[in-house]
Amino acid sequence: MEPSKLAFIAEFAPVVGIIGILGVAGWVITTWLRVKNGYPLENAWGQAVYPKGMDEEVAERIRLLSTENAQLRAELGSIKDRLATVERIVTDASYRLDREIDALRGPTN
Repeated sequence: MEPSKLAFIAEFAPVVGIIGILGVAGWVITTWLRVKNGYPLENAWGQAVYPKGMDEEVAERIRLLSTENAQLRAELGSIKDRLATVERIVTDASYRLDREIDALRGPTN
């Protein structure tokens, strides 16, 4: 190899090494933050990889949270239905007519 090519490689080898080390350190920190905050790890294709050593307490907590989530969704659905009924009553023409008649009668003492 020519000395100029060797000098070029020797000049940029530390830069390439530093970039590689920073890349690996970034990956390690990202993985650590995911594990610390409860996010699932991902494999090479982006699919979630859950740890196999999940203890009974964590499994129970997940089950309870899933049950609570389902209950809250059902309650939210019923509240939406009730709100739609109230909106329909308020925007109904006969309800509006009753309010106008009451307004014409004047204040009640």
